[in-house]
Amino acid sequence: MNTKDTRLQPTSELHWFKSSYSSGAGGECVEVVVTAAGVSVRDSKRAAQGGPVLKVGSEAWIALLETV
Repeated sequence: MNTKDTRLQPTSELHWFKSSYSSGAGGECVEVVVTAAGVSVRDSKRAAQGGPVLKVGSEAWIALLETV
């Protein structure tokens, strides 16, 4: 997996994006946003209700991507 992807660069606005493995029909999707503090992950179907967000540091996220 490419850990140099431009989506992994911190931005000032939160631009959530869906996993490339998510279906285009919606439903079961994982969304990710990159911030200066690290990476946040959420379930798209619970986002509107303010559902939980998993936050991890950049180094941990890159380690995960290199492992899967």
